Amino acid sequence: MHMRLASLLLAAALAVPAASAQVRQVDLIVYNAIVVTMDAASRIIPRGAVAIQDGRIAAVDAADAIAAAYTGRETLDAGGQVVLPGLINTHTHAPMVLYRGLADDLALMEWLQKYIFPAEAKTVTPEFVRAGTRLAALEMIQSGTTTYADMYYFEEEIARVTREAGLRGVLGQTIIQFPVADAKTPEEGLARTEAFLKEFAGDELIVPAIAPHAMYTLEARTLKAVRAMADRYSAPVLIHLAETADESKTSQQRHKMSPTRYLESLGFWGPRTLAAHAVWLSPADIQILARRNVGVSHNPESNMKLASGTAKVPALRTARVHVGLGTDGAASNNDLDMFEAMRQAAFLHKLTTGDPRAVPAPVALQMATIEGARALGMDDRLGSLEPGKRADLIVVSMRGARQTPMYDPVSHLVYVSRGDDVQTTIVNGKILMRDRKVLTLDEEKVLAEANVFAARVREAVGK
Repeated sequence: MHMRLASLLLAAALAVPAASAQVRQVDLIVYNAIVVTMDAASRIIPRGAVAIQDGRIAAVDAADAIAAAYTGRETLDAGGQVVLPGLINTHTHAPMVLYRGLADDLALMEWLQKYIFPAEAKTVTPEFVRAGTRLAALEMIQSGTTTYADMYYFEEEIARVTREAGLRGVLGQTIIQFPVADAKTPEEGLARTEAFLKEFAGDELIVPAIAPHAMYTLEARTLKAVRAMADRYSAPVLIHLAETADESKTSQQRHKMSPTRYLESLGFWGPRTLAAHAVWLSPADIQILARRNVGVSHNPESNMKLASGTAKVPALRTARVHVGLGTDGAASNNDLDMFEAMRQAAFLHKLTTGDPRAVPAPVALQMATIEGARALGMDDRLGSLEPGKRADLIVVSMRGARQTPMYDPVSHLVYVSRGDDVQTTIVNGKILMRDRKVLTLDEEKVLAEANVFAARVREAVGK
């Protein structure tokens, strides 16, 4: 029987009203898929299906087994393509897509102090943040990211746009020592953060977080206040850590210890804390992070582009530190494509260790899915396709010349696929993009709005 006819017959079977009490009706069934589950057994189901009800995964199994047990109010034929958990970007600054390409080929501190901080001082407003977040959300939906961790200003605006777009976010209100667009003092930043935590408490898509910028941009009393607030509200904490050699040098000069040890001395490390970058770590630093169960966000592209160094990912993983992947902001990457992050992470560690097995394809894919969920403390609900977890999944095409032939779908996802191979994106059981058509954002309007703000950036910085 031809595959197309088989698919049509299966679709009909899935959509037929239940003929027996044992057949359960669900909201959506994604079928005719190569299902990459990313569960503990690392199952790959060659002809599988996923049943979804009330925003959660009801079942993951062979398509015939799903068809025998479930009917769908709606069905989605994956066309023999790969279905996997939505990708989890563990570190970015969403509105900074509006600074994409503004300044390139510079070291971090020069890039920040000469270009980014001045540009932000002149251009960041609530309207700017909303426009940038809409553009970032569009890019993430189109490239298969379903959850992202963010650190920026006016984070309540980011949260509202993220929720409207249907994405999931762990969103951190930034606290920093010097005056910025939404707070003139760290105390004002803390007050804004507390209001943010209260506004989005219990939200279905938004996890409000606290984002102290870094140990070198905050005083000890503010860092201690962040930990106290996080404990009081059981909120996640997102912080840049040991991104550059200069940061480590500064910490040694000021405190006679590494950034990691300094934060340990303040009692800063605690549950649901994510350290972004974590490049310049000693073995003792790694043990601190492991002991405190701190997650790490590895950002290979940004670290390479800014020449910040190479995070010790194999050593972190050996110490059982949960390491997820991040893109960082598009101003330093210059995109939000998590497929690129996977590929570059795998290549980078093969090269720097001299070991082609340092970060193999299955590990890179774990870092973009289930390990990212673990790093964020959310693996009970995200990161794999398992019954009871949130229905966040993507459909990735394997039909092009570039992807032919395909012997191993995991290899292809890491070493061949790109963000624009994503055909369908589903978050919380809701289809955000179907067959490359984004349903929750008006692409033309988002791009036009972004270009308006880009013109304002050019004017502000004389570009």
